[in-house]
Amino acid sequence: MKILLNPPKQNWLALTQRPQTRKETLTDLVIKVFNEVKIKGDSAVINYSKQFDAVELTNISVSKETIANAEKSISNELKNAIQIAKSNIQKFHIAQKEKVNKIETTLGVQCWRESRAIDSVGLYIPGGTAPLFSTVLMLGIPAMIAGCKNIVLCTPPNKNGEIDNAILYTAALIGITNVFCVGGIQAIAALTYGTETIPKVKKIFGPGNQYVTAAKQYAQNNGVAIDMPAGPSEVLVIADNTANASFIAADLLSQAEHGADSQVILLTDSFKIAEAVNTEIDFQINELPRKALAAEALKNSKTIVLQNLTECIDWSNLYAPEHLILASDTAETMVYKITNAGSVFIGHYSCEAVGDYASGTNHTLPTNGFAANYSGVSIDSFVKKITFQQLSVEGIINIGPTVEVMAEAEQLLAHKNAVTVRLRSLGG
Repeated sequence: MKILLNPPKQNWLALTQRPQTRKETLTDLVIKVFNEVKIKGDSAVINYSKQFDAVELTNISVSKETIANAEKSISNELKNAIQIAKSNIQKFHIAQKEKVNKIETTLGVQCWRESRAIDSVGLYIPGGTAPLFSTVLMLGIPAMIAGCKNIVLCTPPNKNGEIDNAILYTAALIGITNVFCVGGIQAIAALTYGTETIPKVKKIFGPGNQYVTAAKQYAQNNGVAIDMPAGPSEVLVIADNTANASFIAADLLSQAEHGADSQVILLTDSFKIAEAVNTEIDFQINELPRKALAAEALKNSKTIVLQNLTECIDWSNLYAPEHLILASDTAETMVYKITNAGSVFIGHYSCEAVGDYASGTNHTLPTNGFAANYSGVSIDSFVKKITFQQLSVEGIINIGPTVEVMAEAEQLLAHKNAVTVRLRSLGG
C-alpha cells in the first residue's frame, strides 16, 4: 500500500474520495437496462444475464425442491456455523423491536407510534465471485422479525445457471422460498417494475458493486425505496504503536478480497506500524486464493501517517467508513469521538470479519461516505412508523382553543371549524 506522510489538512477531502466509474456511462447503462426490463420483462432479464454474466438461463425462478435439496450439499460444520450466526443475529435484532409507548401530551390527548411491516421487500444477495450467504441472514432475519409478508430474493447464478447451495440453505433456514437466479442491474430493474416471474416490491435491500448501487438509486427515482447506497466494501483501521501489524494486515486483506473496487485504508501515527503492516500484507496476500482481486484493490488503497490519533479520528470522520477498526490499547477512549461510521470494532481482537458473519450486528452498511448520513440495516429498515392520536371529550376541550387560534392565524378557517363544530356540540 502507498504510504502518505502527514498530508496537509487542505488535502484531506481530496484523499477521502473513492475511485468512481464514469457516472455518465453508468447512468446511461442503467437507464437502458431498466427500460428494456420494464417493456420486455423476463426476456430482457435473461438476455442481460447472458450479456453481463455469461450465463444461459431458461428459468430464472428457483424451485422449492431445489431449495430444499440444497441442505444435502452443506456440511454439518457449515450448517452449525450458520445456525450459530442466525441465533446471534436474531438476538441482536429482536431487541430492536419497540414497545408502544402512549404519551398524554395534554389531559385527554393521547399520542403514540406503532410499526407496520413493509409488505413486499426485495433482497439482493451478491453471488458472483463470492456467494454471500451471510447476507441472506443479515437481510432475511430482520425482514422476518419485522413481519414482512412477501420476501423476494435475487442473487446472480454461477456459469452453470445455478445458485450456491449455501445461499439456498440459508434462505430455507429462515423461511425464504421466493428465490430468483438473477443479479446485477437487471435484478434491481425486475424488482422495481416486476416481470412475468419476479414480483414487484416496495423496497430493495442489499449490497453490491457500483452497477448495483447505481441501479438501486435509479430504482428510488422510480418509486421504489432502497435501504441505502451500499456499494463496494471498505474498511478503515486506526492504529497506534500498540497495534499488531499482523492483525491489521489480515483485516485490510479481508476487505480487499471482496473485489477490485474495494477500499482499504490505514491511518496511524506510527511510521513503524505503517511499514510493518505493508510487510505483513506482502506476506499474507500470497496465501490467499483471491490474491489477484485483493492486489487490485490495494492499488486504490493507502496508508496515511498523521501527527496523532486525534488527527486520525478527524480524518476518519471526514471519510465516514463502512467499517472502522480501532486498533489500540486505548480504543475504548476513542469511541465517543467517532461521529461517522457504519459499524465500529473496538480493540485488537474485534476483527471486522466477526461482524460480517456472526457477532449479531448487521453487515449491510452504508459505503462511499454515506455513513455520514445513513445507518446500517436494522429492524427499522423493514417497517414504517405510523403515528396515532386519540382525543376524549376532555381532550378536545383542553386543546381545541389552541388549534382554533393557530388555524385562524394561518387563515385556514376550515381547519379551525373542524374543532369549533365539535366544541359547539359540547356546548362550548
